[in-house]
Amino acid sequence: MNKIHSGIILRIIGILLCFEAIFMFIPTAVSFYFHEPDRWTFLLSSIFTLVVGGTMAYRLRHCREVMGRRDGILLGTVVWIVFTMMGMLPFLGICHSFTDAVFETVSAATTTGASIFKDIDHLPHGILLWRSMLQWIGGIGIILFTVAVLPMLNHRGGMILLSTEVSGIGQYKLSPRINHTAMKLWLCYFIFTVILCMLLYAGSMNFFDAVCHSLSTMATGGFSTHNQSIGYYHSAYIDYIITLFTFIGGINFAIIYRTVMSDHKLLFRSEQVRWYTTLIIVITIIFTIGLAFQGTYGTIEQCFRNALFQVCSVITSTGFSTCNTLEWGPFYSLIFLLLMFFGACAGSTSGGAKIDRMVILTKNARNEFHRVLYPNVIRPVIYNEKALSHETVSKILAFTIMYVIVWITGAVILAMQGASMGEAVYGSLSALSNMGIGIGSDAGGFYSDISFHAKWTLMALMVIGRLEVFTAIIIFTPLFWKKS
Repeated sequence: MNKIHSGIILRIIGILLCFEAIFMFIPTAVSFYFHEPDRWTFLLSSIFTLVVGGTMAYRLRHCREVMGRRDGILLGTVVWIVFTMMGMLPFLGICHSFTDAVFETVSAATTTGASIFKDIDHLPHGILLWRSMLQWIGGIGIILFTVAVLPMLNHRGGMILLSTEVSGIGQYKLSPRINHTAMKLWLCYFIFTVILCMLLYAGSMNFFDAVCHSLSTMATGGFSTHNQSIGYYHSAYIDYIITLFTFIGGINFAIIYRTVMSDHKLLFRSEQVRWYTTLIIVITIIFTIGLAFQGTYGTIEQCFRNALFQVCSVITSTGFSTCNTLEWGPFYSLIFLLLMFFGACAGSTSGGAKIDRMVILTKNARNEFHRVLYPNVIRPVIYNEKALSHETVSKILAFTIMYVIVWITGAVILAMQGASMGEAVYGSLSALSNMGIGIGSDAGGFYSDISFHAKWTLMALMVIGRLEVFTAIIIFTPLFWKKS
């Protein structure tokens, strides 16, 4: 039962690489359409990825092992590494180093949105599209896509894989077959992306920009086609549309699907959605009042729009911007730091520790205060009208502690490499929460000037944050490889 079934793992990775190659052919075609110099790099990268993936899938086509928990955890981590190594090939023709190419790819696939490119406006169309596509693929989850399209995965194997990819407490099952559930989530994700693209194109965006921004927005990734991000367009219409779909991207997609298809009141009954919405409303109001008193913008509407946009962008770990928030003052930066830590809802495309866990820990802390006065009274943690087990609360507490430990460790390592305390703390959490902005005074997310070791530190934090800490770390422990 404890044996690692390498055959089935490598076979699934091979099939997934074939899908990655198919996706890669799309920006390849765009590069040839615009007759860009990197078109041959794209073509060779696509063919190489397809050959490697096809060879692995074909040579291991007879592997039919049943996946165990260790297999699922190992696959959930290795897939990201292999996917990144192949996905970074097109960047080799434009990046200054191998590290930069890997950094850009990891940042895209984990939907972090930190970029080593300083002049995004003049990047080739193929590269711009591939960055956004990587975010879109990584947004709802590479593993979720695998579960959806691979019928070879039995129910148990699919559930194991899904648990490594889709965070959350009490995941909503949409179908008795796990691959059907995954397919419905992907369908919901795809439909929202198409709707957003049409709405952006109806505004002041050209079709190419609309495609790229719709992919990045639904993935809550934040890669733009311009240095000024969404602020480039100076359009209230686009600001509000991006804000709306960023907000949607921060909600559990299973809840959205069930609300639309069957249980129409589920969205309003969901405790995580209520907390998520309330937090955004309250902080937006506070920011709007503060910006109005500061006279930062000419009208109340501008104060409200920029406040709402940035709050939604940060809490969902998207990272788009319409303005330079450093000019607002340190109070706002501190609130943004807290929002980065909380994150949005579990089961969404956002990063962070997830607001579900924060709500449950807050309720558990309230119960602990009650037990100080009434030690013999049993008060369970009630969440979504259900009593949570002590085991569930303990897991959430353990996750949060590990999350903070990784955050502090990352900050210490960055400080050892010359970053100031503020840069280290903010940069570490930005990478871990898959936010991608804010090292030093460069809030745009450009990381080209940081050191070699700092880049690899941030990349490790991005992957750990995307894989929900335990999945990424456990494979490096003796416990994982120990046979019992």
